[in-house]
Amino acid sequence: MKIKTHELIDRSLCGEPVRVKDGMSEIRLECAPCMAADESGLVHGGFIFGLADYAAMLAVNHPNVVLGAAETRFLKPSRVGDVLVARAECSSPEGSRHMVKVEVFCADDIVFSGTFTCFIPQKHVLEGR
Repeated sequence: MKIKTHELIDRSLCGEPVRVKDGMSEIRLECAPCMAADESGLVHGGFIFGLADYAAMLAVNHPNVVLGAAETRFLKPSRVGDVLVARAECSSPEGSRHMVKVEVFCADDIVFSGTFTCFIPQKHVLEGR
């Protein structure tokens, strides 16, 4: 499926799409040294959130999709060198609102889970600003 949103995102920081189908996506991210929060190699949670957010956007896959809210849980730490895979699935949309469940895995372990509330406004959020 053609990707219709977030075309200019830095995939080295937010992940590389593996699969994008109607209502779902799978994104892969290799945790790089620039993501470390400290000398131990702990990956800053913002990068994991960015991966999950990108997966949610691609599950909706509309040019105007934006994030309105997120309920998230960081379940296990990630470190430099880990390969993370985010799997997102969109539930039935209600008008312009889409609820997207995202889980991020490191091998078989779930390291992050969240529900993302995404909206599709009629025009781009920056149009006319």
